[in-house]
Amino acid sequence: MGAQAVPSGPLTLRDSLCQSVQGSDGMAHARPVPAGTGAIDTLKDLYPALAACWEVPAGLGRFERTEITARFSLRSDGSVIGTPRVTFASQSPDSRARAVLTQATLEAIRRCTPVRVTPALGGAIAGRPIALRFTHQGPIGQGI
Repeated sequence: MGAQAVPSGPLTLRDSLCQSVQGSDGMAHARPVPAGTGAIDTLKDLYPALAACWEVPAGLGRFERTEITARFSLRSDGSVIGTPRVTFASQSPDSRARAVLTQATLEAIRRCTPVRVTPALGGAIAGRPIALRFTHQGPIGQGI
């Protein structure tokens, strides 16, 4: 077998591990970790665990729909490599609102990491970019 090609430039979103997490009440809810190990073993369980600390910032809950996407990488032990970046945030008429949303998202990632992962999952995700999108469905018809 030949060696795998390593991308030379920035990775596209298609090359990232992507997942959306949505809470109708504005909160992302974590799923329980697998019994026995206390560590997460699948991507399906990883995303809700990473999103468990995110909440819609006060004052932004009134918007009809709020979305933000953060991109980051984890080490095999579940800790963050470098600084997560916000790659998308829903439009807001107020630049301060976007700053508050960005800050809340980055703080949530800091609070939820390092995430406890099994050695197998840690090896699979280590260094790979993760794109995590948080979506809040606010009160329909009461937004801007």
